[in-house]
Amino acid sequence: MPTNRIEPIKVSCLRLDANNPRLGRHFISTNPGQKEILAKMSSWTLDELAISFIENGFWPQEALVVLDDKDGPFTVLEGNRRLAALQLLHQAKDGEPYSPKWKEIAVSATPEKIGKLLSVPCIKVNNRREVQSYLGFRHVTGIKQWAPAEKASYITHLIEEEGLSYEEVMRRIGSKTPTVRRHYIACRLLRQIEEEVEEVSLKDVEERFSVMYLSIRSTGTQKYLGIDLTVQPSEQLRPVPLSHSSKLGYYARWLFGAGEHDPLFGDSRQTDTFGRILNNEKAVEYLERVPKPLFEVAERLAGTEEIDVVGHVDQAAIEVEDALRVAHLYKNSRKLREAVDRFGQGAIRLIELFPDLKDKIINGSA
Repeated sequence: MPTNRIEPIKVSCLRLDANNPRLGRHFISTNPGQKEILAKMSSWTLDELAISFIENGFWPQEALVVLDDKDGPFTVLEGNRRLAALQLLHQAKDGEPYSPKWKEIAVSATPEKIGKLLSVPCIKVNNRREVQSYLGFRHVTGIKQWAPAEKASYITHLIEEEGLSYEEVMRRIGSKTPTVRRHYIACRLLRQIEEEVEEVSLKDVEERFSVMYLSIRSTGTQKYLGIDLTVQPSEQLRPVPLSHSSKLGYYARWLFGAGEHDPLFGDSRQTDTFGRILNNEKAVEYLERVPKPLFEVAERLAGTEEIDVVGHVDQAAIEVEDALRVAHLYKNSRKLREAVDRFGQGAIRLIELFPDLKDKIINGSA
């Protein structure tokens, strides 16, 4: 955290950061003005902050970090949500509420309370670099983390604008090198998709960035796209090499959808299964051949469904063995009886699938 002293600055002299990673790279590229930024941020649950400020004031511990532009206005580098909440509150108090909700919030702000929020504690820094380590730790690895796309954008800035290596970024923001590496490669992969795959919309790609980030962890995805996680940033400007460029379009459509085609799967928890699918030639051939492939079919072809089923049964066996150690102590428990009944019915149906095992389990035959 910067060690500069805290001083009050009028809210009217502060401005939102047009380069705030949370705004999204596409939005930032439009060079938005202050009104556009505030409108976009209005959906960020700012009302709770405003209510807290009205009731409790603005604590020095939550001081904004601002870029010292001498005479102002001062760009807020850390605390944009707090500033946006204050701006919307003051707008409402001045008779120009952004929505009925803000008009209602402003009612509870007495002249005395609103007067205490005309200026807020701030810490001035001379340039963005002074606060980069703090922002990186706070929002990439700390308690107020950005979304994966925002983290990746920030890490990419450090690598491409500041010229830092993976290891240097790791030390600056307190993260692990593999995490830094995957965020950067995911960001470069996003840009490559934007440039080379026409059917996929930018909005859909950015909204599902976290799915792509999780996807590139798997060896199946790395193998299918030809991505090498071991090389340095200068060799990752185009993560997918020319030898695998035809695969990039398939991958993008499966992950993000295109036109009338929905994504192949919708749950980020399925990314590991997707990676195993891409590691199976038969499943990949099906995905590439069929215009509207089904995830479930690809899953069966790759044998991943069997892996999941075995895992579920193994886990159930482990938990039953664990429960047996103390179950006899609760033989009179109605809840345990109901649980055993539910488990037993499922176990019997499962055993029926294997007649030889049924005989062995029930009759104890070899």
